[in-house]
Amino acid sequence: MDAYFTERTTVSGDRCVGRDPGMLCGFGLRDGRTIAYAAQRGTATRPSGYRTAVRLMRLADRLGLPVLTLVDTPGAANGAAAEAAGAASAVAELFAAVATARVPVTTLLIGEGGSGGAPALAAPGNTWATPSSYFSVIAPELATAILKRPAGPGHVRATVDELRLSSQGLMDLGVVRGVVGAVRRLPPQRPREPA
Repeated sequence: MDAYFTERTTVSGDRCVGRDPGMLCGFGLRDGRTIAYAAQRGTATRPSGYRTAVRLMRLADRLGLPVLTLVDTPGAANGAAAEAAGAASAVAELFAAVATARVPVTTLLIGEGGSGGAPALAAPGNTWATPSSYFSVIAPELATAILKRPAGPGHVRATVDELRLSSQGLMDLGVVRGVVGAVRRLPPQRPREPA
């Protein structure tokens, strides 16, 4: 974030339960323009993180500011504490805030995008991927278990291939608009025939 924005200020806390250090929200200045951002930081996102992102989305919508979301999470935090803090309703509220935003929302998958906790931040029709990212509503290991396959690496790899979780697979399926930062290999050019 510091490399992308010349200045940044954070929005912290959900004004309800607390703060989630795994969700970074705020406003940044890029080429003289203010952009709101919500970025997952590679950990399971807590309900307070989703509510902070909702707070940011609504504020950006009122101010007419574009929003950049960065997805990198194994999913929503689970367990008794997360359920008591309203995990399901917090995720659902963020889905609604992103889907109904009147301002442009752009999403970049920068790492792991797993479970329902990742799609909640994904902009419909404007999600991009980095070459090493993946995106799925279920982790490959859990999908392998549900399919009742042995948990060995070969079976997980087969599940990954079938789910088409890679950035290229996601682009082929139309889930993402493109892969950012990928080296594009052009087909070799045939020599021209002399005229």
